[in-house]
Amino acid sequence: MKEMMKNTGILLVITVVAGLILGLVYQITKEPIAAQDAKKKQEACQEVFQDAASFEAVELQQADASLWKQEGYEQETVDDVMRAVDGAGSPLGYVITVTTKEGYGGDITFTMGVRLDGTLNGMSILSISETAGLGMRAEEVLKPQFAGRQAEKFEYTKNGAVSDSQIDAISGATITTNAVTNGVNAGLYYFRTVLGGGSADE
Repeated sequence: MKEMMKNTGILLVITVVAGLILGLVYQITKEPIAAQDAKKKQEACQEVFQDAASFEAVELQQADASLWKQEGYEQETVDDVMRAVDGAGSPLGYVITVTTKEGYGGDITFTMGVRLDGTLNGMSILSISETAGLGMRAEEVLKPQFAGRQAEKFEYTKNGAVSDSQIDAISGATITTNAVTNGVNAGLYYFRTVLGGGSADE
């Protein structure tokens, strides 16, 4: 019995000490991690809105669930919205962070910059785990195609894009292409329906 109590006491001390160390490590690393996350977020915003002087947080509002589902965006979520402003503080548009669950290898998260007139400035992929040499080419193949385009809704094609609303699919990676295209469309739908089309006095 004494031996059991001794071992229990030792385990208790080890557990308490380990907990204290973990708590201390968390406190030490919490601020640097937060600062690094903020830096990455700022860089992602700047990439899709290079002419913006700064970015302001916008309160995240949920889109109408039934309409969101009706439009076919059940697998997409809007995670964050920032307002891009110029040096005088006038709004230029929005940076919308979207996650789509339709990827072949899991979730794909990206930011997209949308100007007040609805022009898609560009996109920046934050997280992707698609097949190497196929879906992972989204950065190389899909990303450039969205820059400077204005369309209410994009579609992908395997036969060569012939309009501003069409995107050339990644060869051998239709699922990834579909996921990214749907994610962009969800972001544009959110821009129009929740952000009011991005009017300057929003």
